[in-house]
Amino acid sequence: MEAKKIKLISAAVIVIIIALMTAFLVYKYAPSKEVMDLSEYFSVGDDEMAIILQDAVSDEKGYYSDGVPYVSYTLVKELFNKRFYWDENENVMVYTTPDSQIKMQPDTNEYTVNKSSAKADYVIIKLAGGVPYIAMPFVKDYSPVDYHTYELPNRIVIRYRWGENELVSTVKKASKLRYEASIKSPVLADLSPEDEVIYVDKDEEIKGGFSKVITEDGIIGYVKTKKLRESSYRTADTEFKEPEYAHIRKDYDICMAWHQTLDAASNSELLNLLNSTKGVNTISPTWFSVKDNNGGISSLANETYVQRAHNAGVEVWGLCDDFNKSIDIGQILSHTSVREKLENKLLSLAIEYNLDGLNIDFENIKPESGEDFIQFVREMSIKCRSNGIVLSINDYVPIDYRKYYDYEEQGAVADYVVIMAYDEHYSGSKEAGSVSSIGFVKDAVKNITDKVPADQVIMALPFYTRLWKITESGDGTENIESSAYGMTGAESILSARNVKPSWETETCQYYAEYSENKATYKIWLEEENSIEEKLKALTEGGIHNVSFWRLGFEKTEIWNTVSDYINAG
Repeated sequence: MEAKKIKLISAAVIVIIIALMTAFLVYKYAPSKEVMDLSEYFSVGDDEMAIILQDAVSDEKGYYSDGVPYVSYTLVKELFNKRFYWDENENVMVYTTPDSQIKMQPDTNEYTVNKSSAKADYVIIKLAGGVPYIAMPFVKDYSPVDYHTYELPNRIVIRYRWGENELVSTVKKASKLRYEASIKSPVLADLSPEDEVIYVDKDEEIKGGFSKVITEDGIIGYVKTKKLRESSYRTADTEFKEPEYAHIRKDYDICMAWHQTLDAASNSELLNLLNSTKGVNTISPTWFSVKDNNGGISSLANETYVQRAHNAGVEVWGLCDDFNKSIDIGQILSHTSVREKLENKLLSLAIEYNLDGLNIDFENIKPESGEDFIQFVREMSIKCRSNGIVLSINDYVPIDYRKYYDYEEQGAVADYVVIMAYDEHYSGSKEAGSVSSIGFVKDAVKNITDKVPADQVIMALPFYTRLWKITESGDGTENIESSAYGMTGAESILSARNVKPSWETETCQYYAEYSENKATYKIWLEEENSIEEKLKALTEGGIHNVSFWRLGFEKTEIWNTVSDYINAG
């Protein structure tokens, strides 16, 4: 009897062991049937919309309202189209084309195109928590993007990177798309035969025989590689055509000089100054200045001046600066109504005085005002273009710190980009040095032509230098001061002291140094040879348009040197 009990127990144990082994094998090798809720996968609430950017899920969420998808302004500007501009001061979205300014207010389907009323079939701008969201149908009308929306949960799949090679495959037989590269991972979607998928990781098969792919409706997961057909590459392309910006270009090399007009009497100097030049075909008088925070402009413009210049075959590009210390140029440009007032006033002055061009010289733009400044340039370009007025923008030399000036966009919308290749060392510099060494100019040529077509660049060179005075204070530190001099004035200083400058190959300038009254004086001269080296550098870099600061600072002989390099014809 006892032996029988032992046999029964042993059999039961064996059955249990077999059952446990079977359960283990089933657990180990049987695929999971758990399905992950896609709302959890995409982490979206009822009013939200997941955003899939090509082959990655964005951390940002959009909104889906009345069948229309909305994406944040910041995302649109960063990835799809930087020409959208949001004025948070006046709650208005502005978009510019080569010939139109489009303005949209939040929560309405009405908008204006160059002040003419228009309507869309949907609300274009929605505000959520103070953040503007733009309707993707409107974005698509003006941007190289394509998209599709899906529901349950709400999501949008956006394609915007064009020209890339995509690795594509189709499903051979019904398969599961899983959250992770494991058969035990939850199922995200059922894949049917002939469904198309795009590889997310093109170069490797995931451990365990899985491939990471994205489906047409934007679900990214893992599928057994053996369930896919042989893959092939295709190039993603778009039918969107970028707008073409017409530029007013001269069919000759521009040889421009700035005429500093400090008062009305300065206008009478024009002909005497021009008579001393050779080849100058453009004059830019410093007539206009932003005078108040309401967009007002002070003016020294003069009809007789323009007529005399035109009679001499010289175009007039009136300069407008932001040098008035009582204004905040960033504040002006960041308010659309004030910015437009400034633009309209500039245009009306150009038309009133029959100017050939406008030369914008805003040198006090801070990084936080970069987008406002670029929007001003865009809008100004529309007004100038429609009236046949050349628009040129003065800029410091391109360096990383000044990326906010967006030289590429300036080149796209304005007619000419003027690079001021001077003030390498300036009045507030903490060390004495050249105003414009050859290395400084060469770097300016290379850096700007990487961003703007060379025939659209005007390289500005100095007719002045600085005399540096260095004294030692009681604590052993150096005090550095400087004064600006024209070419003749600088040479006169050295001649009066019988000091002979020597050629400095590093700067390609004549350098002189002397001591007087317990002070050391240093100077790097600008004259025919230094200007010639600079002209060589810019013409070898493909730039054949030049400007000079300023008229009256030069020696007459300099114009022979200029004419050897600039065909002002």
